[in-house]
Amino acid sequence: MASFVEKLLAPFNALIPARFRSDSPVVPVVRLAGMIGVSSPLRPGLTLAGLTRTLDRAFAMPRARAVALVINSPGGSPTQSHLIYRRIRQLAEEKKIPVLAFIEDAGASGGYMLACAADEIICDDYSIVGSIGVIGGSFGFQEMMKKIGVERRIYTSGERKAMLDPFREENPEDVARIKAIQADIHAHFIELVKKRRGARLKGDDKVLFSGEFWTADKAIGLGLADSRGELRSVLRERYGEKVRLPVIANERGFLGRRLMGSRVSDIMRGQGGFADDLLTSLEERALWSRYGL
Repeated sequence: MASFVEKLLAPFNALIPARFRSDSPVVPVVRLAGMIGVSSPLRPGLTLAGLTRTLDRAFAMPRARAVALVINSPGGSPTQSHLIYRRIRQLAEEKKIPVLAFIEDAGASGGYMLACAADEIICDDYSIVGSIGVIGGSFGFQEMMKKIGVERRIYTSGERKAMLDPFREENPEDVARIKAIQADIHAHFIELVKKRRGARLKGDDKVLFSGEFWTADKAIGLGLADSRGELRSVLRERYGEKVRLPVIANERGFLGRRLMGSRVSDIMRGQGGFADDLLTSLEERALWSRYGL
């Protein structure tokens, strides 16, 4: 019956807008760009809260043949990376829709975790892929404080509450503790990659999970990516020249718009916010520079 109706309406297809035609395959596109978790009002990072509605809309789109993720991220928060990854996998399994990841400049660290939510990972010749590891850092100011005659006074309830305080001498026990936490996170990251990539992984674990990163040739050879390509040409080749690629943009609700407007006004009047955005910008710049970008 459905085929009879389609045949009956076929002569009128040219008069129907493409988005309403049943003969036009659809692949919604979701951009996952920037640092993960770390954000400020003017430099929003990638978080589950900010992406939930976008992902829901993408996977709910009628006639979707797949969902394409365009990834351009140097990483960030492991927790937010995993929460976004899990949400994508839940929707893909619930809707039974394949997911394709297209890595642009970088799919590194948490950005690579996002790529692992896809059934297939496609990258550019010059994409940075990998960096499967955990990193943390701080500074030590205790010697500078001695020189300028500043005394650190800190009051806590809890033996470990002031752990890794940058204004005090480094405590080997604190370092051991943070390294243990990093090792635990790293182990879970490795397990996730092995689960998603499976037999496609070809390298030695000591290489794959060393925190090293590669461009397309090596990443494909190691099984961390599947092929080279660019979103439009790949999807047209697979789904035809008429495939529609609607970009599902992040929505900002009424309250978010008001808060954003207020914050911009405050900054223009010099009433705060600039320092937060500057620090976020510097942190983001440092993260990108680790990959030579």
